[in-house]
Amino acid sequence: MSNEQNNINNLSETTPQNQTEKLEEQEKNDEMSFMDHISELRKRLFYIVIGLLITMAISGIFIEYFINWILLNPAVEYQLKLQNLRPFGQPILYFKLIFLAGLILGIPWILYQLWKFIAPGLYQNERKWVVAIITSSTFAFICGVSFAYFVMLPSMISFAASFGSKAIENIIDVNEYISFFTTIVLASGLIFELPILSFILTKIGIINSKFLRKYWRHSIVVILILAAIITPTPDPVNQMVFAVPLMVLYEISILVSKIVEKTKKKNNQEDNKEAE
Repeated sequence: MSNEQNNINNLSETTPQNQTEKLEEQEKNDEMSFMDHISELRKRLFYIVIGLLITMAISGIFIEYFINWILLNPAVEYQLKLQNLRPFGQPILYFKLIFLAGLILGIPWILYQLWKFIAPGLYQNERKWVVAIITSSTFAFICGVSFAYFVMLPSMISFAASFGSKAIENIIDVNEYISFFTTIVLASGLIFELPILSFILTKIGIINSKFLRKYWRHSIVVILILAAIITPTPDPVNQMVFAVPLMVLYEISILVSKIVEKTKKKNNQEDNKEAE
C-alpha cells in the first residue's frame, strides 16, 4: 500500500498544474534575481553620483589653484594672451572645469563601483586580471595625461605664441584655449590605453601578435594621420612629438599580445596534462 501511495503522490506531483506552478516559481526566482541586479546597479550608480558630488566639491575648493597653476600656466609661461568674449563666460567656464576636475578625480571611485557591480558574476581567476586591468588602465591614463601636459602642450603653445607676423597680436578666446587643452590631454590619456586594449583583445581572442605585426606599416600611416589631426599646428616637430610615443605604444602592444599568447598556451598545456 505504501508503494502504491508513493506512486500516486509522484503522479500527483507531475500533474500539469504542478508543473505550471513550478515554472511560475522559477520565473519568479529569475525575476527576483533580475530585480536584484537592477537594485545593485541603482545602488552603485547612487554611490557614483555621491562620489562625484564630493570630488566636485573638492575641485570647487581648489578651483583657483587648478585654473591658475595648471590650466593657465602653459599660456602664462609662453606669454599667450587670453580673453573672455562672453558675458557669463568665466562663471560657465568655472562650472565646466569644476565638473571636469571632479570627474577626473572620481575615476578611481567610478571604476571601483563598476568593479563591485560586476565582481559577483566573475570567476576567481577573472577577478584577478580585471583588478590588474583597472589598476593598469588608471596608471596608463595618468601617464598619458602627464605626457600631454609636460611634453606636448609646451611645444604646441610655444609654437602658437611665436608663429606669424609680429604685426598681428595673438589674443585667444579662453574657451577655445580650454577646449584645446582638454582635447589634447584627454586624447593622450586615452591613447596611452593602447597596450591595455591589446591585452584585452588578445585575451578574448580577437587579435594576436602576428596580426599586429602584419599591419605594422599600416599602423604607422594611421598614427601619422592621427598626429596631423590631433596636433593643430602644421609644425612637423610637434607632430612627431605625438607620433613617436604612439609608435612605441604600438610596439609595446605587440609585446603585450605575445606575453598573453604565451600565457594562454602554457595554461592550455597544463590543462591538457591534468586532463590526461
